[in-house]
Amino acid sequence: MSVHDELTAVQRSLDDLVRSVGRLEQHVGTDSLDIRRVRTDADHLRESVALLRASAPPEPAKQERVPIPDTPYDRALWTDAEDEGLGSREGHAP
Repeated sequence: MSVHDELTAVQRSLDDLVRSVGRLEQHVGTDSLDIRRVRTDADHLRESVALLRASAPPEPAKQERVPIPDTPYDRALWTDAEDEGLGSREGHAP
């Protein structure tokens, strides 16, 4: 996974946390010191992830894939080419 994928996963988890804290606030109430502390911590985490995302290196450009057919190449492409390397067409080295 890339850094951007990891940051996106962290952001999704953090969004789930914020939603859960909101539901918890409905049950417990917002007057509790503990729930205010949890809300503040979640907000600080959100700010920290935003800073991480801003300082992350840019995503590399996606390269286009070029399909290569499985059919053999036209033999006329190789008429003027010289054999290079070891071996010969007959399979015997010089």
